[in-house]
Amino acid sequence: MGGVLSTLYAALHPDGPVKNLALFTTPVDFSRMKLFHAWSDRRYFDVDRLIDTVGNVPPEMLFASFDMLRPAGRSAGVVQLWDNMANDEFVKSYRMFDRWGAEMLPLAGEYFRQTVKDLMWDNKLFRGELVLGGRKVLLKNIRVPVLHALAQHDHIVPYEAGQPLIAGIGSADKEEVVLKGGHVSLAAGANAVRRLWPKLDDWLGVRST
Repeated sequence: MGGVLSTLYAALHPDGPVKNLALFTTPVDFSRMKLFHAWSDRRYFDVDRLIDTVGNVPPEMLFASFDMLRPAGRSAGVVQLWDNMANDEFVKSYRMFDRWGAEMLPLAGEYFRQTVKDLMWDNKLFRGELVLGGRKVLLKNIRVPVLHALAQHDHIVPYEAGQPLIAGIGSADKEEVVLKGGHVSLAAGANAVRRLWPKLDDWLGVRST
């Protein structure tokens, strides 16, 4: 959601301090979030009851929701670890990624409630109907240079969910790039060093002041 929050800020503050906006796997059309959209169906998911009961959303619930996107993913990872147990570099990388992926914090309840209702249910950002602090959030108000990197095999933010971003913003200098990898490997790991980071370095290098 870091990309979403940055997008909202840039749209609300077109004359603000943001000079360049580089976004990774940022959803705009939340109706395309597939399983997340199905799980939060308002007919079955009582978000008000959840937040009124627990307050902040516990990290265990968030962690489980990501795991359910690929139920066999964690087991397959453990099998792969076992097959590479003698490879010190693989084991080190596995432990780093596993620890990083499992370190989740509770999510502010009201933020979660509003995200579900305004974005997941009503898709207000995509429709141009989202209002924050009494001001409408319009993607066309973003006028700074924008780079949006999407992952070819992203199971969390599918391409269809992020694709409308570049089309919707008002910047003349805007670029979408689709790179091999998944939601995490796009920005972290050996593949990211060869694919995303050189692209980002080139893009920022001619725009940063």
